[in-house]
Amino acid sequence: MASLKDLKVRIASVKATQKITKAMQLVAAAKLRKAQEAAVAARPYAERMAAVLANLATLTEGDPEAPVLMTGNGSDQRHLLVVCTADRGLAGGFNSNIVKKALADAQNLLLAGKDVEFLCVGRKGYDILKRAYREKIIEVIDFKAIRKITFAEAHLVGDKVIDLFEAGRFDVATLYYSEFRNVISQVPTGLQLIPAAPIISEGEDTELHAEGGGVYEYEPDASEILEALVPRNIRVQIFRALLENDASEQGARMTAMDNATRNAGEMINRLTLEFNRTRQAQITTELIEIISGAESL
Repeated sequence: MASLKDLKVRIASVKATQKITKAMQLVAAAKLRKAQEAAVAARPYAERMAAVLANLATLTEGDPEAPVLMTGNGSDQRHLLVVCTADRGLAGGFNSNIVKKALADAQNLLLAGKDVEFLCVGRKGYDILKRAYREKIIEVIDFKAIRKITFAEAHLVGDKVIDLFEAGRFDVATLYYSEFRNVISQVPTGLQLIPAAPIISEGEDTELHAEGGGVYEYEPDASEILEALVPRNIRVQIFRALLENDASEQGARMTAMDNATRNAGEMINRLTLEFNRTRQAQITTELIEIISGAESL
């Protein structure tokens, strides 16, 4: 049985931890609002660009002059998995869920005889992947020193991916991130970047490809537009992924710290009860010893 002093120390320690987790919960809640607004604001632009890209792709289907970033190089042997996670932990299963999805896809590719390499965007993803695939990690890009994600960071990652493709390092690139739904729901998502796999959102975007939909003429021609649009679309989709990750991280951290604060409160109650029982037992023992001593006189 722990002594009263030990129990006091443990209670004080848990209370100090509870203050930290509560403070982290409040900070995450404050950051979540702005991160959520940024993620939601980025979605229409990214979806509309993907819809325009899909429309252009139908016009250039079979065109030998279509950009290779759109059509691919004709092979799917070498795969690059761009795994976007956070640079910090204490966010529940946020980081591990993204890596888990990437690892599941990587194992399926390896079983199919494909070659797999990783580009880690975020330190936590690297910390998990290096345990089993250290030799397959090309590079680690982290933004730990950056307080707010901007398009410059997405441009950096996008240029790295495009440079690796042009150098013949891979044939297919897939981006992994967590799509923000709400505070308690963040969905690990995989999006193929190269060859471009346009996302056709529901509603008006599907009308671009529906029978009887609008017909567009482009100036200059579609192939020239795609030469500029496809690289930008890659950067835009990466930017959206980083913003979704930022909101998902804050939501996951807020939930995790709320659970930690509640658990600390329950532990304090249990330790306090144990402390009171131990103190009462000690007092009772002392009283018995005094009474026994008095009776013996």
